[in-house]
Amino acid sequence: MTGLKDVTVLFLDETFSSTAIGPMEVFRHAGTLWNAFAGQKPVSRFRVTTASVDGRAVRCDGPIHITPAASLKQIRKTDLIFIPSTGLSVEDVVERNAEVVPWLERWANRGAAIASVCSGVGLVAATGLLDDRRATTHWSLAERFRVKYPKVRWMPELMVTEDHNFYCGGGVHASLDLSLYLVERFCGHEVAVQSAKAMLIETPRAWQSGYAIVHLKTEHSDGMIFSAQEWFHQNFNKDFPLEEPAKSVGMSLRNFVRRFKQATGDTPLIYLQKLRIAAAKRLLEGGHRSMHEISDAVGYQDPAFFREVFQRHTGVSPSAYRQRFGL
Repeated sequence: MTGLKDVTVLFLDETFSSTAIGPMEVFRHAGTLWNAFAGQKPVSRFRVTTASVDGRAVRCDGPIHITPAASLKQIRKTDLIFIPSTGLSVEDVVERNAEVVPWLERWANRGAAIASVCSGVGLVAATGLLDDRRATTHWSLAERFRVKYPKVRWMPELMVTEDHNFYCGGGVHASLDLSLYLVERFCGHEVAVQSAKAMLIETPRAWQSGYAIVHLKTEHSDGMIFSAQEWFHQNFNKDFPLEEPAKSVGMSLRNFVRRFKQATGDTPLIYLQKLRIAAAKRLLEGGHRSMHEISDAVGYQDPAFFREVFQRHTGVSPSAYRQRFGL
């Protein structure tokens, strides 16, 4: 995506203030803070506004009040809506934020991206917009949300999830992880890395947990292949024959390969390689592991073969990639 993007950060009663203020600062400083430090011309990437239901200050989880710039009715344009945590009380989240639900539905229908974190994911789930989509949340809420919203494909083992135009993050501090992930999706990898450096945000935690999130082709209706894709995401770092994921969905290898390619556009092997290379990129960006350790961590026991596959998919060697993008 290119051009200046409009972001609306919601202020909700009982929210953890950092889950609203932190993302607001990440979006507001993307393209400007790093440039200022580097002596370059600032290039704003987001136009950020904040809103509460009625435009009045909200009381956060504790003796903190934050005042928004607008009410929900005053928001005329937005490309992205960011929903912070809704506090510790999740059973009455819809009742406490009743006006937010139809507002989210309207903007989602207009094509706005919806991002939510921690207990705020439950507010989006309550709209039905996450039905049949992947989502994550804080690990302590996962089982309650799984019972309350059974149509959502809950994946609490992941820090960040993306499905169509919906983005979710785990616990409170995952609001920064999710914000950086959104900067990368909207502005590109280089701006996200620069933002992390400028704000001293540790990216490995988010990106090593979320590195299995690559852009999936989800516009298909083959439920068995969906299950196989998720199997790959959970097991890509292991060594296994392709018969194993085929068996997990009750298919012969030949039928599995045919249907997988038909649904996703990739053969199972290429898809697996893409997952492993995405994981390797994140490890190269954020840490100091040796090439042998990274190769093993993403499922390749032979470092030479790993280097060959990495170069084939990226056009550069792992070491060259680390020199360019490593923190």
